[in-house]
Amino acid sequence: MIDYQKLNAEEAHLVLSELGDVLQSCVKDGASVGFTDPADRLSIDNFWKDKIYSLASHDCELLVARDNGVLAGTVIINYCGMPNGRHRAEISKLLVHPQSRRQGIARQLMSQAENMAWGKGISLLVLDTRTGDVASELYRSLGWQTAGTIPLYAQSIDNRFHSTTFMYKVKKESIPPFISENL
Repeated sequence: MIDYQKLNAEEAHLVLSELGDVLQSCVKDGASVGFTDPADRLSIDNFWKDKIYSLASHDCELLVARDNGVLAGTVIINYCGMPNGRHRAEISKLLVHPQSRRQGIARQLMSQAENMAWGKGISLLVLDTRTGDVASELYRSLGWQTAGTIPLYAQSIDNRFHSTTFMYKVKKESIPPFISENL
């Protein structure tokens, strides 16, 4: 059974090791999520410690999925703190442990993250993903649009450089009528 929940900073701190396990397993499996050495657990744990600080500061939100009680997936909503960007947020670290894939966890985490952001008045979501990854198909199926691609953007664990595709999703109800319908 898959359960979903939003974690606050204290709750995330209590599962720091599990968060690290999911991220480390995804990196080992070849995910392009910012890390190039799955054995570098210090960097992975430091990433989550920084995110916990951001959770405490309300700069982001963390949703997790549990598969029969075991932490199996994550997604982060990073809110823009700049005055001209308070209407937007970035989705990051959509991760599903390799042993828990193909159960709809990523789709459900994305759906919940989007709804949470829309509920907070966010009208534009952005993300980036390695060009050609399976995740791109998921995002497109959820209504995300491609903004563009940058070559040689990210290095993977095999030391090759890959293009990254930037995507966005607009909350249609928030678009003023004088804005183009092409969004």
